[in-house]
Amino acid sequence: MQFLHTMLRVGDLDKSLAFYTDVLGMTLLRKNEFPDGRFTLAFVGYGDESDSTVLELTHNWDTPSYDVGTGFGHLAIGVEDVYKACDKIKAAGGKVVREAGPMMHGTTVLAFVEDPDGYKIELLTSK
Repeated sequence: MQFLHTMLRVGDLDKSLAFYTDVLGMTLLRKNEFPDGRFTLAFVGYGDESDSTVLELTHNWDTPSYDVGTGFGHLAIGVEDVYKACDKIKAAGGKVVREAGPMMHGTTVLAFVEDPDGYKIELLTSK
């Protein structure tokens, strides 16, 4: 078995693609429009789908926004330096909602950023 992807519904696909590619440095791997169903699927990630888990952004053309809800927590991305990653994200126009620093009741350094739809992304030092 292989974990293939996680899907998020997004209100403005162009804004979301700009965030995940320009701000977080992912690559647009593929994009497919389904006019009969009035939706577009865009897959982004840090590696090829054949050997990396990727993110599917689903844009339903007639739905401008979604409630994030209380069940969803966050996505997590490993970075070399959480402090530098936050600086780079802010410089690119991204929104840091929890500055880099040790987690409460622990020593792990982390930060949280938010995408255009309000989804949280945790930044952790990758090993």
